[in-house]
Amino acid sequence: MIYRAKFLSSFECISDAMPSNFSEVAFLGRSNVGKSSLINALCKQKNLAKSSSTPGKTQLINFFEVFCNKEKEKFNIYFIDLPGFGYAKVSKKTKEVWSKNLNEFLRLRTSIKLFILLIDSRHTNLEIDLNVSQYLQTILRNDQKILRVFTKSDKLNQSQKSKIKVNFKDAYLVSSANKEGLAELEKDIILKTLGF
Repeated sequence: MIYRAKFLSSFECISDAMPSNFSEVAFLGRSNVGKSSLINALCKQKNLAKSSSTPGKTQLINFFEVFCNKEKEKFNIYFIDLPGFGYAKVSKKTKEVWSKNLNEFLRLRTSIKLFILLIDSRHTNLEIDLNVSQYLQTILRNDQKILRVFTKSDKLNQSQKSKIKVNFKDAYLVSSANKEGLAELEKDIILKTLGF
């Protein structure tokens, strides 16, 4: 159970990032999929991660220290809010720099134990999401896992939710707005980050 969290720092690339003292959870997905909103919802804090209606607002690699407990044992993990894929209105050169920095970070940051791949539940078969999923499979180490999380489930009816569950057996359907699916996701993030 997550009971507290705080913002630590932001970095442009892995060479600037602080050494890791804890296991890490990386949140990634295309711009405006709801990464910051989900981090806030999981940590039960409204303005921990800065969310915006403008795609591409997150341009740095943002670190949060998350305080957890499980069966009276207390421990900490890091949540990492990454820049969105499909970056909004920025220059080609800026996109190239972001891509290089992200690629190096995801490949070389050995303390990442869990990737949370966020997909907008209203648009489940976008090429960009498929590409990110395939990319993660190419870099995944034996001690890492991927959770596929479909956001904004409050926008779906029951039939649409059922279809996602049929098509994606391992799917988590969540809504930061009405808290749907958050308790199960929070529990599994903690368990899988710690290697259970």
